[in-house]
Amino acid sequence: MQYKSLCNAIFISIVYFFLFPLICLGTEQIKYQTAQQDVPSLMESIRFKNEIHYCDIKIPLDHQEIKERLEKELLLALWDRPQVILWIKRSARYFPHVEHILKQHGLPLDLKYVPVIESALRPHAGSSKGAVGYWQFLKSTGRRYGLRIDSKVDERRNIFKSTHAACKYIKALNVQFGSYLLALSAYNMGEYGLEGEIEIQKNDNFFSLYLPLETQRYVFKLISAKLIFENQERYGFYLKKSDLYPGFTFDKVNFKSDFKMPIALIARAAGIPFKTIKDYNPELRGHFLGKGDIQILIPKGKAKGFKERFTAHYQNWEKTYNTKFHIVKQGESLIGIAKAYKISLFSLLKLNDLSANGMIHPGDRLTIE
Repeated sequence: MQYKSLCNAIFISIVYFFLFPLICLGTEQIKYQTAQQDVPSLMESIRFKNEIHYCDIKIPLDHQEIKERLEKELLLALWDRPQVILWIKRSARYFPHVEHILKQHGLPLDLKYVPVIESALRPHAGSSKGAVGYWQFLKSTGRRYGLRIDSKVDERRNIFKSTHAACKYIKALNVQFGSYLLALSAYNMGEYGLEGEIEIQKNDNFFSLYLPLETQRYVFKLISAKLIFENQERYGFYLKKSDLYPGFTFDKVNFKSDFKMPIALIARAAGIPFKTIKDYNPELRGHFLGKGDIQILIPKGKAKGFKERFTAHYQNWEKTYNTKFHIVKQGESLIGIAKAYKISLFSLLKLNDLSANGMIHPGDRLTIE
């Protein structure tokens, strides 16, 4: 009897050993198939069942060419699913601030998709033409709309200031051309280029204007982004709230200095890494604040006691600032000076805002520490 029971137990164990993984595998396969079924076919994705509007302008999908242009951009966006997931995740961090500023300027909230297409909501995005930041401003246009762009600060990378500048620019373009779709075309190709095309073609209807290929696609990319964001599950994007990047919350601290000041000093006073200061303030260039007034963002809650800690760090730094420098002599090189003071060439270059091939001359004063 005991032998028979033992045999039964062994048999059950063997069956369990082999069948359990198959059962689990089947369950996982069902889950996978269900997830796959939740992603619509590409053909289903471009069957537009409702009217589509952008900036309160109806898109005439009854015109075959317009429908084809939108289908193309939507399909291309949906094909790059990892990029769309990153769009959605980043939007939780930036859209609340962008929407708030758009409302302040009385502009359509659909314009929040411009930085999605321009930069994928990345502050350090840049183009071969020299456009930089969330809204991809060129230097000349950024400065025209009040952005500071110099060796110390590039406000094209500041989400707040660049969004205010973009609102002013788009508002001016809308007044000039009388349509947000034309305004956005001008934003992409330049107002003078669009003016010329309208004049030559004697036509100011966006949908029938012949424009450069990049600009032809631009507005339809924006419309595609809107469709995806407003219908995420329809297009197979099932992100939970916990999947999204955390919101951007901060405290503000103000500085005024008559000479350059190490950013690391601010980081130490806030009790955070240097990198965090740069992440919260991507517009800051290099390792020093320039002369004048500037506002810095630090993580929420870090402002408490900051002023006292910073004052102590600053006073200690100020005592040694004027004593640790070197006056360049004839025949000296940056490498030689770095070796003499036992610091890296990289540190010497950064301390003095010099490039690797920077020139020094007798009489120049170099900061050593």
